[in-house]
Amino acid sequence: MTKVIETKRLYLRQWQPADFGVFAEMNADPEVMRYFPKLLSPKLSDVIANKCQQLIADNGWGFWAVSEKDGPKADNSFIGMVGLNAAHADMSFAPCVEIAWRLHKDYWGQGYATEAARAALKFAFEVLALNEVVAFTAVINRHSQLIMQRLGMADTQEDFYHPMLDAKHPLAKHVLYKITRQQWQNTIEN
Repeated sequence: MTKVIETKRLYLRQWQPADFGVFAEMNADPEVMRYFPKLLSPKLSDVIANKCQQLIADNGWGFWAVSEKDGPKADNSFIGMVGLNAAHADMSFAPCVEIAWRLHKDYWGQGYATEAARAALKFAFEVLALNEVVAFTAVINRHSQLIMQRLGMADTQEDFYHPMLDAKHPLAKHVLYKITRQQWQNTIEN
């Protein structure tokens, strides 16, 4: 059975059927999907949610569903996803594990992505015993880069073009951030 990860304000947990509708709403929102190549149909959104759910069931980790412990959505309602994933094999820096997040816009600016990502990093280094975790995003996505920096991740200065996008696409050029287990250990000791 998959364990629930708890933070001060959040639960990172297995996906539930009720999460899929909110996830589809997020994936159809131009604001939420600003740094993704396209909006997702409800059908494609459900395929992704099912995959996230199955990977957690199979491995005990992945992109967890996130819910609040307190507040208006404290009934275990889905507010987004945060977690870990094996990066695409066609990435130049693979094999590796990436950390990523996507929250409903009603929950932006409250530190939830950083809080949940810190818990995911703790899981990566303490439970999975990984040596490093990466994160990447479009060069123009400054908000995600700020979260990466808050997590103690460092810009590798190894920008790359995402292999799933045409090089001329405005989102094609990506930054690559990384944190090692030792760097993470230093951030939690300070």
